[in-house]
Amino acid sequence: MAKVLSGAGLRGQVAGKTALSTVGKSGSGLTYRGYDVKELAEHCEFEEVAYLILKGKLPNGAELQDYKARLKSMRGLPQALKDVLERIPASAHPMDVLRTGCSMLGNLETETDFAQQQDVTDRLLATMPSMICYWYRFSHDGVRIDVETDNDSIGGHFLQMLHGKAPRELHEKVMHVSLILYAEHEFNASTFTARVCASTLSDMHSCITGAIGSLRGPLHGGANEAAMAMIENFTSPEHAEQEMMGMLERKEKIMGFGHAIYSESDPRNEIIKGWSEKLAQDVGDTVLYPVSVRCEEVMWREKKLFCNADFFHASAYNFMGIPTPLFTPIFVMSRLTGWAAHVMEQRADNRIIRPSAEYTGEELRPVPPIAERA
Repeated sequence: MAKVLSGAGLRGQVAGKTALSTVGKSGSGLTYRGYDVKELAEHCEFEEVAYLILKGKLPNGAELQDYKARLKSMRGLPQALKDVLERIPASAHPMDVLRTGCSMLGNLETETDFAQQQDVTDRLLATMPSMICYWYRFSHDGVRIDVETDNDSIGGHFLQMLHGKAPRELHEKVMHVSLILYAEHEFNASTFTARVCASTLSDMHSCITGAIGSLRGPLHGGANEAAMAMIENFTSPEHAEQEMMGMLERKEKIMGFGHAIYSESDPRNEIIKGWSEKLAQDVGDTVLYPVSVRCEEVMWREKKLFCNADFFHASAYNFMGIPTPLFTPIFVMSRLTGWAAHVMEQRADNRIIRPSAEYTGEELRPVPPIAERA
């Protein structure tokens, strides 16, 4: 008889196998194909890590240059997709924009054979920044931007389209780090969505569209946006502590703290916190970063809850001039690598994912004639 996990949300249950990453099971707490995420963030560009996750090995110099050139050549958007993006209102949630954009691209460039999966993935990796920036700049600024910039990194390309100028070296480096930290995280909700979809032998665009839909939920993605919405209202560390104590007393949900798997700390937090501090110094910030640090101190002192990867990402993105609604789409630009790699892994050894459920409804009963129904 199947084990009943009523109300558990499958937390802590093994639902499959993967060779892509470890979460909370290694010395570092997070590895990609055996490499410590801290070392990857320190020594690699995001495209190196994307190559690692998708192809199984770190590229050498020539392979990296070829891969970056390949992605750069695939950034352009079909006119039909631009037409759709232009019809999405400025009030739309950017995650809905990416969900629609991915689905539309699937209509225009349908994966008809699984042998195309790497090409489809590379195309999505190249166009996600183009989609979100084209829509944002058109809907908010009324301009049709060129989505084929001369910047050869995905993060730099995103910043250049968003701001209309080449990004600073510091900002491009932080984008590399951020995208690396978000690239893969085992069987989280959006990744599991992608694998369930893949297990039906659906196409890559459908799998990624489903994953975007799962990440759109506030209990999965969006914590960095929620964190920003909170900390931007605090005028000082003292004000932050006062307000947070009130929120805790009222038992309000405070986003950006704790994690479903990690028990003591999130290894990604230490990394992005350090870069947030560097960015704060760079812009002369005297409020947002100290406020963020005080929030971290209060939550640990009062609840023994640590910052997850999302919390200091909020201030880091803000310091680079990225609008808050675009925080979670950056997550998509990165996690796409993990999603696609999981789809490929599922396809390579597939069995449809179809768990059972515990029935809690009425016992078997006869159907009464319509005249006798209350």
